[in-house]
Amino acid sequence: MLARFSSFSWDKTYLSNSKTTSTITLFVLAFLLCCSANSALAKKRRTVLTGRAAVVIDERLAALRDAPLLSATLLQRMSRGRAVAITGMKRSNDGVTFYRVSVTRRTGGWVQAEALAAPNRAGEDERLLRLIRASEDFERIARARIFLDIFPRSPLRPQVLLLFGEAAEAAAMKLSREAERRLDEQEIEAGGAPAFTYFMNYAGLDRYRRQGVAFTFDRATKQFHYDGESFREILRNYPRSTEAARARELLNNLRARM
Repeated sequence: MLARFSSFSWDKTYLSNSKTTSTITLFVLAFLLCCSANSALAKKRRTVLTGRAAVVIDERLAALRDAPLLSATLLQRMSRGRAVAITGMKRSNDGVTFYRVSVTRRTGGWVQAEALAAPNRAGEDERLLRLIRASEDFERIARARIFLDIFPRSPLRPQVLLLFGEAAEAAAMKLSREAERRLDEQEIEAGGAPAFTYFMNYAGLDRYRRQGVAFTFDRATKQFHYDGESFREILRNYPRSTEAARARELLNNLRARM
């Protein structure tokens, strides 16, 4: 009886100690996670760049160099849409203007001025619109997306919204042909999922979705269509613009097809 009682007492003490240890362990883990989160947040705050904000709009010219010269050492090539901070400017002997930019806290250099668009600089929206008009297919959509993101109050916005929507619907027609060619009907039937879901999961849509383009799918014709959001924005926010009539026409055409 005494042996059983002693064993019971030891077990009870052991369990109590185990619970205490578990509680302490959980507390320590919670403390470490909290410290880690605070450290990550602090690092994120420290990555805020100082300077005049700008965005890469022409990746063909977006070579980051270690000096304001076309012959200077290439540090990296920046992709379209990359945000940078302008901290200086210099014109080379051959007449090319370069911006000194910060890309990260530790990375900076010189890039040709025409590669960037700075929202707070006069005339930049007009220059980007010219580039959008000269672009085709996905390039037009991607550059129009940059415009819509960095120039929310530009008087040229209705024009860009119209170009964006027209390019998106043209892309929908092209994607419809690609998807029908690449998606095997026998594999679709064998897969067991509804046929339209294979189309809506088509990988070719991904890069357009990243630009804010949403598509609908007509199951009867197996055709993608742009959802028309940019046309609706024109009618909602710029009903008296010259683009409104065309936007209404295109939106009605889309509704008839859906």
